[in-house]
Amino acid sequence: MEWDVVIKNGTIVTPGATYKASLYIKDGKIAAISDQPLEGTVKKETDAAGKYILPGLIDVHVHSRDPGPTYKEDFFTSTQAAAAGGITTIFDMPNTTPPTRDAESFRRQVANLTPKAHVDFGIWGICLGHLNNKDIPALAEAGVIGFKYFWGYAINKKTFQLTYNYKADMDDVIAPFSDGEVYEIFQTVAKTGQVLAVHAEDSSLILKLTDQVKKTGRTDYDALLEGRPNLAEEATVQMGFSFSRASGARLHVLHVTTAEGVDAIQQAKKKGAPVSAETCPHYLFLTNKDYPKVGPVMKIYPPVKYEKDQERLWQGINDGTITIISSDHAPHTPEEKNGDLWSIPAGMPGTETMAPLMLNAVSEGRITLQQLTALLSENPAKRFGIYPEKGSLEVGTDADITIVDMNKEAVIKAENLHSKSKITAYDGWHIKGVPVETIVRGETVMKDGEIVHKPLGHVVKPQKS
Repeated sequence: MEWDVVIKNGTIVTPGATYKASLYIKDGKIAAISDQPLEGTVKKETDAAGKYILPGLIDVHVHSRDPGPTYKEDFFTSTQAAAAGGITTIFDMPNTTPPTRDAESFRRQVANLTPKAHVDFGIWGICLGHLNNKDIPALAEAGVIGFKYFWGYAINKKTFQLTYNYKADMDDVIAPFSDGEVYEIFQTVAKTGQVLAVHAEDSSLILKLTDQVKKTGRTDYDALLEGRPNLAEEATVQMGFSFSRASGARLHVLHVTTAEGVDAIQQAKKKGAPVSAETCPHYLFLTNKDYPKVGPVMKIYPPVKYEKDQERLWQGINDGTITIISSDHAPHTPEEKNGDLWSIPAGMPGTETMAPLMLNAVSEGRITLQQLTALLSENPAKRFGIYPEKGSLEVGTDADITIVDMNKEAVIKAENLHSKSKITAYDGWHIKGVPVETIVRGETVMKDGEIVHKPLGHVVKPQKS
């Protein structure tokens, strides 16, 4: 036997086991796993002594902005950033220009992204209500990884772009959909059997409360939170669960931020609802108290909340209520983030820092390395129908592997990010636990922080049952 790659002397970690063994790779697949040397010649040998071998990490929530405002980011740089952060597969969000709204736009997007992809990728399809309900079945058949509904946002009539700060006098946009129209989206996606992910904030509540706060002249961070309170998430999550239960839609709640949201998700799961939820590192490592130090870079929607919410999120991770960690990678330029809190855009890069921050949480004892492999690999792969090809270390599956050094210490520096956007809320943070090699289908894409391979990624689609 001739092996393409052997990764030896490392410790394999999956959600269910930790053990010493070597991985043998051939033709992009895991060909064997053995605690004893196997016969045969080896083209490339990687010594992982003292390191941990994880199933390739997955980031289900990335805004690469391609096509669209690619001066902020494009797929070449976003996937470099992902690979640098130990990620082997990303799911790209559909609010591009134009958005991924039908089977034809999906095919165009696959053709656009593939030559730029340093990692494998799935593509979300966007839900635009009556504008594309008829296109949802064919979009599902084409191979989107799931469907995204930006609950409560208005839509530009010509470009189908989202309008975040809707006003009734805007004549070039379609007003946010009524509850009945939203329920029809749930019904439509339910028939496909695919996941429906929602941004869960009540826009009408936010519009009214933000207007009240703005009239006081306040521009502090807590004013922003008063305009987008915990109630905005709780109310939408509760309605989403009701719609999910009635329609049968497989609901996924994106970027959960509040204690109330976690509680609602926990109750829904106890009732057997087909729901899942994710949160992001910024909600786990930042609170409102960090704003004076971090500044406008920290503005994200939904916003980072309070200590009590952060504590409940960690509880939700450890009790199984929250089963996925994502980055919500959403780059902007430093110039765009420098301004009045009400007017600057929300979002920051995150796919490159997500795994290092979570590995540091392992070092601090907040979660185990086995939990991390569930949250960042196995769980997302299972939820979105790409397991075991992704999210596992099993013979016959894609050789997607993240090697981490839990003894290595590093400092996060904005200037070193691979994203076009050189901003981060974690600039200067010291961490312990670093991805040192990213392997996509047997090919090393990142080694010791450097991108060492040309684009090789391809699209991944949910497995048909």
